Amino acid sequence: MTDARAETIAQLVDAGRHVVDRGLVQASGGNLSARVPGTDRFVVTATGTWLDRLTEGDFTELTPEGERVAGAERPSVEWRLHQRTYAVRPDVAAIVHLHPQHVLLVDLLGAPIRFTTLDHQYYLGSAGRVPFIPSGSTELADAAAEAAREHDAVVLAHHGCSALGDTVAMALRRALNLEEAAAMTYRLLVAGDTTADFPPEWRDRIIDV
Repeated sequence: MTDARAETIAQLVDAGRHVVDRGLVQASGGNLSARVPGTDRFVVTATGTWLDRLTEGDFTELTPEGERVAGAERPSVEWRLHQRTYAVRPDVAAIVHLHPQHVLLVDLLGAPIRFTTLDHQYYLGSAGRVPFIPSGSTELADAAAEAAREHDAVVLAHHGCSALGDTVAMALRRALNLEEAAAMTYRLLVAGDTTADFPPEWRDRIIDV
């Protein structure tokens, strides 16, 4: 295994441990992927893998067409979700797909996630949404990829979300910010508030440099 591939997998292993520790996902409820530097391939977690117990052998390496070339025999059932998004977003190098509670709760309530803090606005600002489509299907992968053309995070109704980044660290950061934004939105809704949001006049000038 090349040093670049090994380092990429090590970053994904660390991300998997982190999202479970933070309570964003339980056991195998999600999947992670990243492009292999210096190649046109990507690695994705294998089917049924627990995200806080990942090892080098828990990843499948695929071509852009989805052909397995190395690693675990069976990639995640959601491998197309990653493949299709990489195809439309050449700037994206990593995808963190999770099933976080607050993202799903807010969506089930029929409310948009509000990006109320500077960090929410800076790292995300918005999220796309896809209605429920069966997991692992080409239809879901294509719909999520279409939403990803305009957004760095996509909510999948009754399912979970995907966060994208030019590095594993950025994809993870966006996943964490999306769940925090959803948690804050949910608390605002519980408090009876439906209007509090980030001041629109500052959205294009978040940081003064």
